[in-house]
Amino acid sequence: MKKALLLPALICLLVVSLALRSSHYKGGWVKIFDGKTFNGWKVGENAGTFTIEDGTIKVAGPRAHLFYEGPVGNHDFKNFEWKAKVKTMPGANSGMFIHTAYQEKGWPSKGYEIQVNQTHTDWRKTGSVYSFQDVKDTFVKDGEWYTQHIIVKDNNVTIKVNDKTINEYTEPDSLRAPGRKDMRHLSSGTIALQGHDPKSVIYFKDIMLKVED
Repeated sequence: MKKALLLPALICLLVVSLALRSSHYKGGWVKIFDGKTFNGWKVGENAGTFTIEDGTIKVAGPRAHLFYEGPVGNHDFKNFEWKAKVKTMPGANSGMFIHTAYQEKGWPSKGYEIQVNQTHTDWRKTGSVYSFQDVKDTFVKDGEWYTQHIIVKDNNVTIKVNDKTINEYTEPDSLRAPGRKDMRHLSSGTIALQGHDPKSVIYFKDIMLKVED
């Protein structure tokens, strides 16, 4: 009899625990990089491109992508905000992917890339929704820390640099048309950091995530 009562009690406790954990993460800012380990993150090819240096993620090496796979939003969210402090070195190129999914090799085929680039030869600069709505101007200098803030709400993406809005993109309905195979559109998914090429050196720290749903 006691065993029969114990199992439902344990199940109830587990459900409550998961609900509390979910509510703890929902709606508030959560730090998703502890400055010491890559716990909650997963990298595919060329894992050595990402290292931890003085509490930052240093990106330097051949093409690679570091995907968030932690508990916040179960690493699959639709409406959210993501911000990080970023420092680019001269000629560096990187990106912050949204609504993406883990991919072992190649450039991520799902979601959008939000560009990180002040002086790389690519004319698409920081804050571009890459190849969909691009930014030609630069707002910060290499070698200086700045905050890049991405807000995703329904079919809108807003990018801020040091609290200044530099790009507001509204996705056309045609990109989500039934039967369309291209996955470069808003849906839901995780986030990722990009290692672009061996000559690009970039640093990320204070990586924060706020999930709405």
